[in-house]
Amino acid sequence: MKAQLSKNQIRRLPDYLTYLLKKEDEKVEFISTLQIANDLSLNSEQVKKDMQAISTSSGIPNKGREVKKIIKDIQNILGYNENHKAILVGCGSLGKALLNHNGFKDYNLEIVAAFDNNKELIGKTINNIPIYNIDDLKEKRRSHDASIGIICVPSNQAQGVAIRLVASGIEAIWNFAPINLDVNDDVIVSNMNMAQSLASLAHRLYIKKNNIKE
Repeated sequence: MKAQLSKNQIRRLPDYLTYLLKKEDEKVEFISTLQIANDLSLNSEQVKKDMQAISTSSGIPNKGREVKKIIKDIQNILGYNENHKAILVGCGSLGKALLNHNGFKDYNLEIVAAFDNNKELIGKTINNIPIYNIDDLKEKRRSHDASIGIICVPSNQAQGVAIRLVASGIEAIWNFAPINLDVNDDVIVSNMNMAQSLASLAHRLYIKKNNIKE
């Protein structure tokens, strides 16, 4: 990677990866940025810049870039070649859905433990993942050697949970609560704000229905 990627570029990488893995399965060896752009309905110049930013090798005239090499570059950038262990706090509807989702394994992410303060849940398992008392978070985080914390609690509890996660040794937080967390600068935070995503989707639908040019 030649430079730090923008947030929009990072958001496009999983789509590129899914597309290229399919092409690899189809025995496609080389691909052009124009073909990628056309197949994914993206701006060709945008795709060209993305490929230049992430690729460790140049394309071949009249052939394009080697599919296997682009896949490897994207996987390296996204950290998919490393195993990441995560713990989840909050086993409500959203938390249970994430615990039951097996697709994280495709990205080398494994949820190894969950935590809650509901006595009816503590001691049980969901998708073979044990649920512990939140008071045992620090000890269990250490024993499971997890580096990522997933927050699935209401917004009024999220900051307190974040503090406990950081104190336990968590290095990165995937936050599903609709609140901005106040944590140390060396802790990586990724917010999944569903309200913002829905607003963006609704706005784009409004643009489409009213034939407004963006």
